[in-house]
Amino acid sequence: MESGRRGGAAEGAGPAALRRTLTFRDLVVYGLLFIAPMAPVGIFGTLLATSHGAITLVYVVATAAMACTAYSYAQMVRVAPRAGSVYTYARVGLGEGAGFVAGWMAMLDYLLIPAVAYLFSGIALHALVPSVHQWVWTALAVVVTTLLNLWGVRTAAVVGFVVLALELAVLVVFVGAAGYVLVTAGARRGWSEPFTGAGAFSPAAVLAAVSVAVLSFLGFDAIASFAEESAGGPRRVARAVLACLAVAGVLFAVQTYLAALLAPVSAAGLAARPGEQGSAFYVTAEAAVGPWLGQLVAAGKAVGAAFAALAGQAAAGRLLFAMARDRRLPGAMAEVDARRGVPRRALLGAAGVTLVAAVWAARRDDGLEQLSSIVNVGALTAFGLLHASVIGWFRFRARERAGLPGVLRHVVVPVLGLVVVVAVLVAASPTAQAVGGCWLAVGLVWLAVQYGRRSRPGGAGTGEGGAAG
Repeated sequence: MESGRRGGAAEGAGPAALRRTLTFRDLVVYGLLFIAPMAPVGIFGTLLATSHGAITLVYVVATAAMACTAYSYAQMVRVAPRAGSVYTYARVGLGEGAGFVAGWMAMLDYLLIPAVAYLFSGIALHALVPSVHQWVWTALAVVVTTLLNLWGVRTAAVVGFVVLALELAVLVVFVGAAGYVLVTAGARRGWSEPFTGAGAFSPAAVLAAVSVAVLSFLGFDAIASFAEESAGGPRRVARAVLACLAVAGVLFAVQTYLAALLAPVSAAGLAARPGEQGSAFYVTAEAAVGPWLGQLVAAGKAVGAAFAALAGQAAAGRLLFAMARDRRLPGAMAEVDARRGVPRRALLGAAGVTLVAAVWAARRDDGLEQLSSIVNVGALTAFGLLHASVIGWFRFRARERAGLPGVLRHVVVPVLGLVVVVAVLVAASPTAQAVGGCWLAVGLVWLAVQYGRRSRPGGAGTGEGGAAG
């Protein structure tokens, strides 16, 4: 069909359509790929030091905090089961202007998180094959995963499932080996220390670590970007969002608990030597079991990071597609490939930006630090607007009848989620806040230009669907 090939706004044939081919399993796979089951590996040492040893409690609290965001996604995906995720939800719940801001800020996250993941992959592969520079490995990872995304969403989902299975297998090997060591040789730390910390318990230290740990969960929201490609409708997408968060929370808690019990360096020691924090998980695996486990974990992290970026790139493409279809970005990105059923130009646009950012960072000594410092601001700002959208839609636009269940679902939970988001944003680094502020300013200027064009005689209309999209 022509409407499946081109953006309807350009051709007058109705909105472009994506194919409904993704199962519940596919959706959960995409979410877990983007999060990465071994996400705590890279920041294990930092969180252990910051929390004074109570790292598992940190992930339990972070999972509970992010559950509010997952619940808000589950509410809004039923209201607006379209591609675009938080952009679509804010547009429905708060209006076109707020929707654009949410999409614009989420775009910063969706474009840079894959770049960070590609860089992680390049660094790990360079460590395994030092003769090839890490920027070459980084660029190769971008090319391979982009080709898979262009091949079709089902193909990418199948390959992603295989990679996820391998990554989970590595995690199972670590859990089994760590469990065996604990049974035969005992723990280096107290059995309750990963929950209570070393010495006096510090709520402030735990909360400070939570503000970093929530970044491990960024990406589960990508599931909502595939709402138009789910074969089971919005209810299945909502269940997949909640299931993905629950599985990730359990995996994160288990691996950090075992690693914390076996860590050869105490939390205080890591706090005194920040340079050792990045490799703390690998050092723990090697010291407790052997060098082979450290290398296996590193290899699993390398492959897992690349395919986390694959899921992130796919979500970014859907966001660009949705905004272009609503005439908020150039209409060319609203084209859907007739053969593969994917937003080809939007995917290539996202891949191009990610490639430049990832290779730039890979060629700099401080590239990872620069990228990592700003990836969370866009996502958290979008999360805040998501929570506001739930309140805006159910309490004001849909005029939901008052009642305790409705107040809990559509007021209390979103407000709690909003409090968490604001707290984490306040705790963000000055660099991250500055970059996020500049990105927001550019987006507001672009939005003002669009509204200015509409106000002129003969200007463009409000776009299909109005505020309700």
